[in-house]
Amino acid sequence: MESDKPTVNGPPTQSFPRTYEFPDPLDPRRGDVDEINEYTDIRSLDPARLYELNQNHLDDSVSSTDSLVTDLAPLTTLRSEYDGGADAFKRQIDYLIDQGYVGIRRSRGDGDCFYRSLAFAYIERIFDQEDRKAAVEATMSTLEGFLPKLREAGFEDLVIDDCYEVPRDLVKGIVDPESVSTNGATLTRTQLLEVFRDDSLSDYMVTFMRMITSAQIRGNPEEFESFLTHPDTGGRIGVVEFCQSVVEVLGKEADHVQLTALSQALKVNLEIAYLDGRGQDGRVEFVAFKHASDENETPLTLIYRPGHYDVLDRRSGE
Repeated sequence: MESDKPTVNGPPTQSFPRTYEFPDPLDPRRGDVDEINEYTDIRSLDPARLYELNQNHLDDSVSSTDSLVTDLAPLTTLRSEYDGGADAFKRQIDYLIDQGYVGIRRSRGDGDCFYRSLAFAYIERIFDQEDRKAAVEATMSTLEGFLPKLREAGFEDLVIDDCYEVPRDLVKGIVDPESVSTNGATLTRTQLLEVFRDDSLSDYMVTFMRMITSAQIRGNPEEFESFLTHPDTGGRIGVVEFCQSVVEVLGKEADHVQLTALSQALKVNLEIAYLDGRGQDGRVEFVAFKHASDENETPLTLIYRPGHYDVLDRRSGE
């Protein structure tokens, strides 16, 4: 399985479709698109068409009123949603199940799904640590240690404090009841889920993740600037403009640059299972971002369908 996981030490060649590559639904030259069914060769689709296919699927299967983060569900539920469609996706889902990934936790497809999914997985992983207290201390050290970089990036103290309060209390609350309750109870997974389902609190969490990502990019321009392109035109764009118009704005999707920057800032190993229907014999490519102090540390794993991220899990339910 290790051979299926190419490691990315920096922003790789862009393989995610960019905004300027997407088809314009109002363009009269666009014409009708052939229906995609079980006989369609997914590998023949260009990135923009593949993105559109998955967006249509998300629109059909996920309501805008659904939870910002859902309960953990069997991955077979995702597979069933492709019944009557292209079998290539079902073969890839079967491959993931064979590799032990049997659960999925969905995030609403509103452009913030990467940041929300990673933030949830980042905090939830602490519950699985043998020494939760040590895991909390390590996580708090990382988050607190990054606060000066947020100020150096130009974020105001009031904004930092307001957004930081949510992740701080959640992480500390796993072992310190005073952070989350008045009855002596520590944070539970259920309570963590409830916070992420609250629109206001979830936005604070997403905003904090976006601020961290922006500060990481701003603080290391030489590493990222050659990979930055304007989301609408595809032309070159500067670090500050990219951060202000793409990274720091709620609802703006993330690609390899943001994935690299945020996993660096949080000092975690991150894996992305790329579900695009193009894998040979149903195989799924895992793209790995290794930024934990221990490169063998269990990674946080997300599943990516063009335009959308969810959490991939080895459990099939809560």
